[in-house]
Amino acid sequence: MKPIRKAVFPVAGLGTRFLPATKAMPKEMLPIVDKPLIQYAVEEAIAAGITDLIFITGRNKRAIEDHFDRVPELEAELSAKHKDALLDAVRNVIPSHVNCIYTRQPAPLGLGHAVLCAAPIVGNEPFAVLLADDLIDAGTSVTQQLVEAAHQQNGSVLAIQNIAREDTNKYGIISGESVNGNTMRVSGIVEKPAPEAAPTTLAVVGRYVLEPEIFDHLRQTNAGVGGEIQLTDGIAGLLEARPVFGLEYEGLRYDCGNKEGFFKATVELGMKYHGLTL
Repeated sequence: MKPIRKAVFPVAGLGTRFLPATKAMPKEMLPIVDKPLIQYAVEEAIAAGITDLIFITGRNKRAIEDHFDRVPELEAELSAKHKDALLDAVRNVIPSHVNCIYTRQPAPLGLGHAVLCAAPIVGNEPFAVLLADDLIDAGTSVTQQLVEAAHQQNGSVLAIQNIAREDTNKYGIISGESVNGNTMRVSGIVEKPAPEAAPTTLAVVGRYVLEPEIFDHLRQTNAGVGGEIQLTDGIAGLLEARPVFGLEYEGLRYDCGNKEGFFKATVELGMKYHGLTL
C-alpha cells in the first residue's frame, strides 16, 4: 500500500443536537476544555504522519478555516506581553509542514457523499477519514493504529468496538472472521440494523483508512438509510472487490455527538490532562 498522507474531515453537518449553541457556531468548534473538537481529530491525524488535511465544509463553517489560519495581530499582542506559552499554542495549531485544504459539500447528502467530495483532492491514494464527533483518547493515535494495520494487511481498515446489542441501530455493524487478536477480515457490513437483525455487536466508529477504490463504489451508491448516501453502503461494495478489515483499536472513545458524551469528555479530559477537579 502507498504511504497514507491525506485525511478527510467531513465537517458540513448542522449539529442540531447542540442547538441553540450551534446556530451560529460549527459543532466542531465546540470546546472540550481549551481546544475545539476538530483540533483533537486534527492532532490525532498529524500524530499518524498525515500531511494533507482535507475539510469537507458547508455553510456557516468559516470558523473552522479561521481556527487553523494564522492570526498575526493576536500573535503580535501575545509576543509583546511575553505570553510565550499562549503564543506557542496559537502558532502551533497546525505545524508548518501540514497543509489545510477546504472544499464544499453543496448539499447534506450523507457521509458517503461528503467523502466522495474529496475524490478530486485525494486522487489515487489511500487516505484516512476522521469524524470529529468521536474523540478518542489513546496512547498511540488511533489513526496511526489504523495506518499500521492497513500496511500490514494491504487493505482498507475500519475502527471497530464491541457495543451493547440494543445500540446496533446507531452504527454500521460488521461481520467477518478473525485474522489475529484485534483484527478481523470483514465479510459483511450493514447500516444501523435493528438489534434483533444485527449480525454481530461489532460497530464501526468514526475512523477509517480507505483505499481510493472506495470512490468508484460511492459513485454507484444510491441513497440508503435516512435518504442519504451512506459510507457504509460504499464499503459494502468495496469489500466485494478489495480486502477490508476491522481493527479493535486501543483507546477510550467519547461520543461527543451527544450531550452526555460531550460532558463526559470535558470532565474526564479536564481532570486527566489539566488537573481540574469538581
